[in-house]
Amino acid sequence: MTEREIPEQYLDGYAGILAEVSATGRRLTREEIESRRALGEQAADAGHGLRALVVAHLAAARTAWPATPGSADSTLAAIQQVVDAFAEGYERAQRLAVRREEAARREFIDDLLYGRSDLGRLAERAERFGLRLSHAHAVAVAQGPAAYDEGAPVLRQVERALITRFGNRSVLLTTKDGRLLCVAPGHEDEILPYFAKQAHAATDGGRVAIGRPHPGPGGVVQSYEEALNALEMAERLALDDPVLYAADLLVYPVLTRDRQAMADLVLNTLGPLTTARGGAQPLLDTLTAYFDSGCVAAEAARRLTLSVRAMTYRLERIHQLTGANPADPAHRYMLQTAVIGARLLDWPAKEL
Repeated sequence: MTEREIPEQYLDGYAGILAEVSATGRRLTREEIESRRALGEQAADAGHGLRALVVAHLAAARTAWPATPGSADSTLAAIQQVVDAFAEGYERAQRLAVRREEAARREFIDDLLYGRSDLGRLAERAERFGLRLSHAHAVAVAQGPAAYDEGAPVLRQVERALITRFGNRSVLLTTKDGRLLCVAPGHEDEILPYFAKQAHAATDGGRVAIGRPHPGPGGVVQSYEEALNALEMAERLALDDPVLYAADLLVYPVLTRDRQAMADLVLNTLGPLTTARGGAQPLLDTLTAYFDSGCVAAEAARRLTLSVRAMTYRLERIHQLTGANPADPAHRYMLQTAVIGARLLDWPAKEL
């Protein structure tokens, strides 16, 4: 925008102030300063650039200078006060606009993730933030050792990396409940894995879960919930993968869909372990390590820092107490399912 495009209203009274203040050497009055601030706010609200506005003030000062009495020092001091007050008002209006925008964005994100708004209205608001909710979207959630908000350096770092790599591809990056969130078009397969890589590094080894793509406004909510459930599942199962895909963990919600049936399986299969010396937990850890190592006793022993002999003894003890042999394929599926159920239900720490 050039200086000729700046309306004269934002320079109203400027030449008169320069003439009087430079002639008398006095400073601007409180009313004069406030009038410049008010004009700065109006110019910001109208969408004019601050650089063009400052140029317009300097050009007006040059025009008025030959007719302005007084010393050059007084004139320059008056120009400085006017421009400073005008810029202060301009910046104040911008801060208010940013806060309003942040509030609107936060309200939209809350409505989007909780499905609390009319879907048609939600889709209209989404376009303002670069999302077309008629298409499929997927959500990734990153959780680190600390809680993050919109002003966190981590968010800016990840955002810069995404913009550098993908530019403007209708990606929404935000925070929710102390976690980083990325909403991306479902067909853009590279975006969320790249977000996961950047978020994992930026959060000092945090964990990221990626939900499946789903269509429509409700699809974002569904994908978000899948990612949250994946994070919760990983914590319960002590999974150490830095990036989790909800599609790879679908078996676990199936196992826990009938909680009572799973609790019955755990108690009936693993309940006898509670009679062992030291309780059920050491033997449950033994089974977990055994199954996680592909049923290789030597590898399981290494993971538990045990001798192979001690590992073999524990497996035999489990067989004696439960009647199920971990090394027998006929018993293995039942035992492994019960072990997964115990981890999901936090047994034996919690009573079932």
